[in-house]
Amino acid sequence: MFPKNTWYVACMPQDIDDKPLGRKVCGERIVFYRGEEGRVAALEDFCPHRGAPLSLGFVREGRLVCGYHGLEMGCEGKTIAMPGQRVRGFPAIRSYSVEERYGFIWVWPGDAALADPAKIPAQHWHDNPEWAYGGGMFHIACDYRLMIDNLMDLTHETYVHSGSIGQKEIDEVPCKTVVNGDEVVTSRFMENIEPPPFWKLALRGNHLADDVPVDRWQICRFTPPSHVMIEVGVAHAGKGGYDAPSDCKAYSIVVDFITPETETSIWYFWGMARHFNPGDKALTASIREGQAKIFSEDLEMLQLQQRNLLDHPDRGLLKLNIDAGGVQSRKILDRIMADEQAGRAAPVSASPNTPDGMAGSATAAA
Repeated sequence: MFPKNTWYVACMPQDIDDKPLGRKVCGERIVFYRGEEGRVAALEDFCPHRGAPLSLGFVREGRLVCGYHGLEMGCEGKTIAMPGQRVRGFPAIRSYSVEERYGFIWVWPGDAALADPAKIPAQHWHDNPEWAYGGGMFHIACDYRLMIDNLMDLTHETYVHSGSIGQKEIDEVPCKTVVNGDEVVTSRFMENIEPPPFWKLALRGNHLADDVPVDRWQICRFTPPSHVMIEVGVAHAGKGGYDAPSDCKAYSIVVDFITPETETSIWYFWGMARHFNPGDKALTASIREGQAKIFSEDLEMLQLQQRNLLDHPDRGLLKLNIDAGGVQSRKILDRIMADEQAGRAAPVSASPNTPDGMAGSATAAA
């Protein structure tokens, strides 16, 4: 149900600074840790001696030590030593391609021979002094595709997030969906409206008036396997909207990396890259707190939606115009998974996440 020959976010660097981390990714139980010289490593979370989880052990001099009987494992999956034992004949365990980049630990759960670090999606805001970033992670009991559906259809904001980012104009203004190769883009532009509470906060954070009409935009970009970047913002009305100068708007990119744990659970890495007043740490914390509250509201909805779908597996679901972004994203995923299962395992390429406007011409229909 999910591509494996591709990069997923596994964790954040601080998650493995002190001890190994066990995490299931795409059904694979993996242990992440820092090996020699602090370089990240990823192995099957299975000790070849008695099957104990290696994630319950510790790291000593770059070696992963099993917490059951002290077996020492190297970064390539070969046993190096064990107290009182000759280990030359011990079977190797699987190692995974893993990279530390852009503030995340990325893992390739499929064929390691196909793993290309250049396919990790670029994040131009990382370590850029003109940008600020804050985010977090949620564990959610739902199919990863339900989260993609959620992020590619922001109409739900009017109802799920009525006290923060929702407003009636989202319902009233139609969205447009286009497909550019393996990228799906759904956009909505609202003009001369009142900013909702979250965006009033953002305007104040950029030293702008929050009691005047604004133009608002939402541009959702899906790239496989499950990355969704959403350009969002508001500008004082009449100043150019999306293209308004920086001193007239509050502009951000909502960062969403969705990593399947199982067929009905995910690790959801969320955040916001802000392109205004980047030095204000208090603003970063405030926006992160607000965003966490917003995503918590999605969490409840998605988990109960998943429960309903499991209870009624034979019920058909409607596909409306507002669902086009999710529908087209699923079509791309279906094609990639079919190719992978048929042995046509071309690795999934992830496009750089750059705010490059609305290129594309193929209008998608649900």
